[in-house]
Amino acid sequence: MRVLVAGSRGLIGTGLVSALLEAGHEVRRLVRGSGEHTWDPPSGRIDGAAFEGVDAVVNLCGSTMVTRWSAARKQMIADSRIEPTEVLAEAVAEHRIPVLVNASGVNYYGDTGNTTVDESAPRGEGFLAHLCEAWEAATAPAARAGTRVAYLRTGLVLSRRGGLLGPLKPLFRLGLGGRLGSGAQYQSWISEQDEIGAIRFVLEHEGVAGPVNLTGPEPVTNAEFTRALGRALHRPAPWWAPGPALKLALGEAADDMVLASVRAVPSVLQRAGYRFVHSTVDSAMAAAT
Repeated sequence: MRVLVAGSRGLIGTGLVSALLEAGHEVRRLVRGSGEHTWDPPSGRIDGAAFEGVDAVVNLCGSTMVTRWSAARKQMIADSRIEPTEVLAEAVAEHRIPVLVNASGVNYYGDTGNTTVDESAPRGEGFLAHLCEAWEAATAPAARAGTRVAYLRTGLVLSRRGGLLGPLKPLFRLGLGGRLGSGAQYQSWISEQDEIGAIRFVLEHEGVAGPVNLTGPEPVTNAEFTRALGRALHRPAPWWAPGPALKLALGEAADDMVLASVRAVPSVLQRAGYRFVHSTVDSAMAAAT
């Protein structure tokens, strides 16, 4: 399979490119500035040669969201996702690429409380829920052209190489780890191995399309997540970050990301036959630490 990857320099992109190459696939990278194949989403410029003979396109573009959100920052977060997707979807349609696998997030569901949700659940409320809806909708030109489009609604990726656990592990090793807010909010996690494995699975299985939750089969509360990381690092995690303090530090992002409860399960992957390498948070944490 010949795969074109946008967003290949991020945590998931680098892991996916390596895994695809190791499996014998041909990979092309679509990058900004200088590189193999270049593009500039704000101007709509893209190297058409990048799509010649391509079997699938994977779009993993998007700037970090873990910061306090100003109006300008929210616009940057949205633009870094929607603009590239629009440009890619138009190019995929033009070049009749059979498959487009596009990033999204479990934030689509908003705050679900204790309710378990799968891909059939409606969009929730909040900035990130509406962003994910618009992000997925930006793939419409490709879908109208007959491309099989899948939206990767990814949870918290647990990786040894960085990501979410990058700044957390040093704190926990110093005994400074603890729950966030009440700790009762659910967190939908996935190991890096399964994130990469699931993307490859989606690429290779023609029956998988539409929303796909890239989450482990057993979401846990923040308190359980905190204890699991502590166990993996053999450190206690006795501390507590009160909700009001988090809201003061992060503003709207605290409610939408840190304190929101998302109990999402990977029904589409499981029905399609994907087998998780790490089905429990303890297994995933051990692999990531």
